[in-house]
Amino acid sequence: MRISTTSCLCPFLVCLCFIQRCYGASHHVPAKVPSKNQTKLANGETEVHHRPKRGWIWNQFFVLEEHMGPDAQYVGKLHSNSDKGDGSVRYILSGEGAGTIFIIDEVTGDIHATKSLDRERKTHYVLHAQALDRNTEEALEPKSEFIIKVQDINDNAPKFPDGPFVATVPEMSELGTSVLQVTATDADDPTYGNSARIVYSILQGQPYFSVDPKTGIIRTALANMDREAREHYTVVIQAKDMAGQVGGLSGSTTINITLTDVNDNPPKFPQKNYQLYVPESAQVGKPVGKIKANDEDLGINADIKYSIINSEGANMFSISTDRDTREGVISLKKPLNYERKKTYTLHIEGMNTHMDPRFSYIGSFKDTATLKISVGDVDEAPVFSMDYYIMDVYENAPSGTEVGAVTARDPDSRNSPVRYFMDSKEEGERYFRIEESSGVVRTTQPLDREDIPWHNITVMASEVGRYPGLLSLSLMFTCGRANANSLSVPVLSVCEGTPGMHVIQTVTAVDKDDFANGQRFYFALPSQLPVNPNFTLKDNEDSSASIIARRRRFNHLTQELYELPIVVWDGGEPSLSGTSTLTLRVCPCQRHGRIRICQGEAFLSSAGLSTGALIAILLCIVILLAIVVLFVTLRRSKKEPLIISEEDIRENVVTYDDEGGGEEDTEAFDIIALRNPAAAEELKFRRDIRPEVRQHCGPARNRQSPSVELDEVDVHEFIKQRLVEADMDTSVPPYDSLQTYAYEGQGSPTGSISPLDSPGAHSEQDYSFLEDWGPELQKLAELYGEAESDVTT
Repeated sequence: MRISTTSCLCPFLVCLCFIQRCYGASHHVPAKVPSKNQTKLANGETEVHHRPKRGWIWNQFFVLEEHMGPDAQYVGKLHSNSDKGDGSVRYILSGEGAGTIFIIDEVTGDIHATKSLDRERKTHYVLHAQALDRNTEEALEPKSEFIIKVQDINDNAPKFPDGPFVATVPEMSELGTSVLQVTATDADDPTYGNSARIVYSILQGQPYFSVDPKTGIIRTALANMDREAREHYTVVIQAKDMAGQVGGLSGSTTINITLTDVNDNPPKFPQKNYQLYVPESAQVGKPVGKIKANDEDLGINADIKYSIINSEGANMFSISTDRDTREGVISLKKPLNYERKKTYTLHIEGMNTHMDPRFSYIGSFKDTATLKISVGDVDEAPVFSMDYYIMDVYENAPSGTEVGAVTARDPDSRNSPVRYFMDSKEEGERYFRIEESSGVVRTTQPLDREDIPWHNITVMASEVGRYPGLLSLSLMFTCGRANANSLSVPVLSVCEGTPGMHVIQTVTAVDKDDFANGQRFYFALPSQLPVNPNFTLKDNEDSSASIIARRRRFNHLTQELYELPIVVWDGGEPSLSGTSTLTLRVCPCQRHGRIRICQGEAFLSSAGLSTGALIAILLCIVILLAIVVLFVTLRRSKKEPLIISEEDIRENVVTYDDEGGGEEDTEAFDIIALRNPAAAEELKFRRDIRPEVRQHCGPARNRQSPSVELDEVDVHEFIKQRLVEADMDTSVPPYDSLQTYAYEGQGSPTGSISPLDSPGAHSEQDYSFLEDWGPELQKLAELYGEAESDVTT
């Protein structure tokens, strides 16, 4: 191919060489005759400009690539103006490829290429030429640079560097939809000739696709190509240089085109009618069958939502979509009953979830089918008439008493007989038994409601001769009380000043029986006892009674405790009565009937506390006393040093537990210093030194307080002055001392209640008002009252 191309270009190359030689002879060696330029001046004279002498001027040479001839390829000729043709000039060539690729004749200056060149490897070469005098080796011309360009020929075919290609296009696309653009490259010179001018054409893939000859864009050539009919296509594209002319080189590539899916197909059920068998024992919420509609599309375009569109099927069944298999899974919503309904008809609809509006003209993308479900008969366990039973039985009822009966039936169509039995593992079997055929429950022993008020037992029923068919049922028995316990009443307190025929308090009875036996209580005093002179009882006819005092006044000093027997009976079956002794304690009271705290033993009645409770209370009291004694003993035995250690230099407050001697204590601080500030300066002494014993004349009882009027400002100044003296005193101990100035004040506006300074004559004043000041002065009022009565007597 390359040889034929070269042979075709031989005439063209011969002409090119001829023109090149002529051009080199006439232009590369300029004449040495200097040219002159004349400029006419304004005065008519001419000025001569001499052009400087130039050596040789080189333009670029050209050499064809891929030269395959036997001789070296002629490139060009170098010639100097100094060369007379006698061989005295020697030409020298240097630069890229000099001596290897390019050689020069030193005498003639002819340049030849000895090797075949490739433009795609190197497009040009830069060389330097020089002319020397052969005898003197002097430079006749300055060194000159020139370029040898490699002339391009069409020796490279177009290539697709990124091939082969993979492309996609949606199915049902319009005619001329762009698929992909391919681009080929040519290593030849695009600026010279048509060696790199490429034209694209399609070799394979018609009539489905086409290619633009200039841009290489591949487009659809048919409209509405269906993926479901054909999905994959192979297209071969050719790129040819020389503008597609004969003799041009070409290359090709392959494009694999796939049609992507669109939702252009509605779902379809393979058949319109289906049948399904479901046993009546199927569990609610569990799948019972599957149904599937086919869709030729892929991905989300094939997603289907199933639904039951008729009410008969939607009430009993539900349907959901399995995302992996795209099946409709049918589940049970309610229990099935073969005896009640044997068949169900479901109208199921399958519809696409993702619609494409471009294909709405095809119709609705949904389909329907009918599913007929047959309910299978299963041998079912007996069914009780109630979910649970609650029965009552009186306590102390004799063994064998009938409590109630349970009933169960066989739900199957054959209605088999049923037998009953109890769970042998339960504790309730000890108290009850059930008749196997009738279901009657009876007691096996007397019951005690105080022991177990409720009994829960489990009864099971099964068909006769069929043990596996069991159904458990819970029975709850409540034991009604037979009124076996006596009654009790609370304990009361009575105020000393209670007037006669006054209601002390209302009492109610306490019964451990159920209210179902009657919550009506009746009260009365024992008829066999004489009339109580202190208290009486009134039945309020509302299950309560009022205690009424007969006496006008009670005195706890005369008698503190009274006992009142009371008979109480209820309205149960049978009606029971109980006699309880009510203990009443007389207590001192404030006005308006407020009871003060009564001292003495706790209120106990014959029926209120048991022996065990009394023992527990006494034991607690003994333990508390032992703890108190132990605590006091430990505190007395514990001695803490005043100063913990000699090294401990912390400040300490020393406490002395001295109470003092009262008004007659002459050893303590003299309070007169506070009451007479003027004399304070004369009585200065150290607080940490025992003061002198001050003598006071006369008995302390008759000593009168100074009459000097005390000023609060003077006392304040005195205390402040003492504080300054204590701070400035350097002889005090190395710890703080507490100085106390006992100044009580100028007096009380209510006066003194002490009789020490009062006159000898007794007053006729009534001290009964002290009772209004609280129980603390009650005793004082009684003492003054007794003293007053003694004086009067």
